[in-house]
Amino acid sequence: MKRTNLTFGLYFLIVLLLPYFAVSQNDSPFKPTFNWNITSQFWLRYSELNEGSLIHGEPTSEFFDISIRRLRIPIASQITPKIYAYAMFGGNNYNFKGDTFPIGVLDLYVEYSFAKYFEIGFGKSGWQGLNRWNIRSSKTLMGLDSPLFTLNSVEINDDIGRLFGFWFKGHAGNFDYRMTFNRPFYVKNIPNGTVNFANNKPRVKTSAYVKYQFFEHESNKSAYQTGTYLQKKKVFNIGGGFQYQAEAMSDGDANLEDTNIYDISHFAADSFLNLPLSNGNAITAYLGYYDYNFGKNYIRNVGANNPTTGGGTDFNGSGVAFPMIGTGTTWYGQFGYAFKEAQVLSLPTIIQPNIAIQHSNWDALNDNMTVYDFTVNFLIHGSHDNKISLGYQHRPIFDEASLDQKDYKGMAVLQYQISLK
Repeated sequence: MKRTNLTFGLYFLIVLLLPYFAVSQNDSPFKPTFNWNITSQFWLRYSELNEGSLIHGEPTSEFFDISIRRLRIPIASQITPKIYAYAMFGGNNYNFKGDTFPIGVLDLYVEYSFAKYFEIGFGKSGWQGLNRWNIRSSKTLMGLDSPLFTLNSVEINDDIGRLFGFWFKGHAGNFDYRMTFNRPFYVKNIPNGTVNFANNKPRVKTSAYVKYQFFEHESNKSAYQTGTYLQKKKVFNIGGGFQYQAEAMSDGDANLEDTNIYDISHFAADSFLNLPLSNGNAITAYLGYYDYNFGKNYIRNVGANNPTTGGGTDFNGSGVAFPMIGTGTTWYGQFGYAFKEAQVLSLPTIIQPNIAIQHSNWDALNDNMTVYDFTVNFLIHGSHDNKISLGYQHRPIFDEASLDQKDYKGMAVLQYQISLK
């Protein structure tokens, strides 16, 4: 993100907060609130790289690196009983490949509450529909990393999942809903023979998600849903949603008459459980079904925080990438067990082992794509503010010519997450 964008964001945030200072000077019983923190995730990682991977031109089969996976600086203010302002600054993947440390404006928006069952907002945000994890909190993740396939257009026509748009949301009884209308960013690259994001005028991306809450209700103040509540909350939800964008994909220059144009239409249904147990332990579980339609045989390899700079002789491409997103269907499940707080190295700690599985049937591949993530969290004082995670990802490798699965490779990560308030 350029410095000019960050400067604009800071100026705009100051303008948004002016009412805070004005209201705080009167005798109203309402007292405006202002909150902020800094959260960082540090990675020490060992990776088995995909065949043919290059790091600055040098063939490399395995690699150890240190990076900052995420940096988040959220700032929120309840300016009046009806007006809420939110901003988030930060970025992803600060590593040895770059010598800069850019901090961008990820979120910047305002909301107005008519009632708890109807609130509206606009600006740049992560508010989208489709499923629970399309709008997830990176700070409270149970697994080592978020299920990135749910951010199905990430960094192509959005900014780490964020877009400019308008939304309305609310609670109505046990129902929680949101509906969004976002304008994706312009795609500069022109597809060449295979289906990809079209280089035409971006149409509005419409999405929605509705969930029914059986037990305690979750907050919808933020777009980013909690990954695990540990022993703190009893939650069981079921939900469903969709995303739709007209003329979003093409197999060539979208401005030529002989190019095939495709709509994006996705559907999903999921459930989430967080259940404290009588013995002081807790279960967190998620199961979701996703039906993605990007157009004929669309497929995309993604490698989170990828350490390579090129190469790759298998279908996966270079580094730690695998066929994460495509046209087809996916089952995704998580299960974690949080043991009651105990002393670890003289510190009160909650230990939470967990597993996540993505099982996808992509139209473009001959075999199903299944990736496994194993993680153990050590939450000091039972808090995500001071958390150590040890994770291992087991990813499939597909042959470039046959599109059959041929192998598995792994990636091990030691993460330390710290929040400063």
